[in-house]
Amino acid sequence: MSAFFQFVVEGLTIGSFYALVALGYTMVYGIIRLINFAHGDLFMVGAFIGWTSLATIASAHLPLPLALLVAFAASMAATGGLGVVIARVAYQPLLRAPRLSILITALGVSLLLENAVLLMYGAGFMTYPHLLTQAGLNVHEVRITFAQVGIVAASFALMLALYFFVHHTFLGTAMRALAIDQDAARLMGIDVERMIHLTFFIGSVLAAVAGVMEGLYYTQINFFMGFVLGLRAFTAAVLGGIGNIPGAMAGGFLIGLLEAFGAGYVSSRWTDVFVFGVLIAVLIVKPTGLFGERVVERM
Repeated sequence: MSAFFQFVVEGLTIGSFYALVALGYTMVYGIIRLINFAHGDLFMVGAFIGWTSLATIASAHLPLPLALLVAFAASMAATGGLGVVIARVAYQPLLRAPRLSILITALGVSLLLENAVLLMYGAGFMTYPHLLTQAGLNVHEVRITFAQVGIVAASFALMLALYFFVHHTFLGTAMRALAIDQDAARLMGIDVERMIHLTFFIGSVLAAVAGVMEGLYYTQINFFMGFVLGLRAFTAAVLGGIGNIPGAMAGGFLIGLLEAFGAGYVSSRWTDVFVFGVLIAVLIVKPTGLFGERVVERM
């Protein structure tokens, strides 16, 4: 049983990264009905900006908490800004175009980000400084590090903060109104473009946090890291019910647990088979996901 609970710990840690990225997928889809396939690459960009920040301030000999704060703040600000630029330049002009056009644009933006980082940093792995220690607790032969606890707790805190923002603030109410009917929201005086930009900013910030946390946890990053993680996070969003914030979080943790159990009991080579097999099964059996609701598509 100790191995089982150890896999649970690992799965929840991995699932935290998926959950934060899945929140961005589900927010953008809820607002403009777009599967933003470039979102996983924003996660990658956030990881590289965090690495660049830590490498830049390494000579300043800052205290560890301050160095991490600077890295997270720089990554969140830059990645959030990049998300807004992408929304304004690439997606906003196509909101009235056929859905296939904006979907192809999302794939193009994904390739653009990957190749831009490839040209800037190279194809090799970049190594984060080893700032997270292996200090932790042993509970009945199950090893739980303080870093794992912090990652899972931070993910839950961000999800709760996002849920509170969306459901209990004026801007969140405007975003929910926009998700229901853009034209009606515009007639009610809501700045639709501003709300779309805000949605992309928040989703990109969450992706940046996940990118920096994964870089600190695994210590190695490369330009292709966002592609596969983005697909798994998309699977998590579909599993939980895309457009549903708690569902995206639950889906992320479930995909993380599935990956950990699959790698632990079968083989890590079968991880993608398990994850994407779940995606196919959900689309066939319950396309709305575990927490999604069936809605009528307006023509």
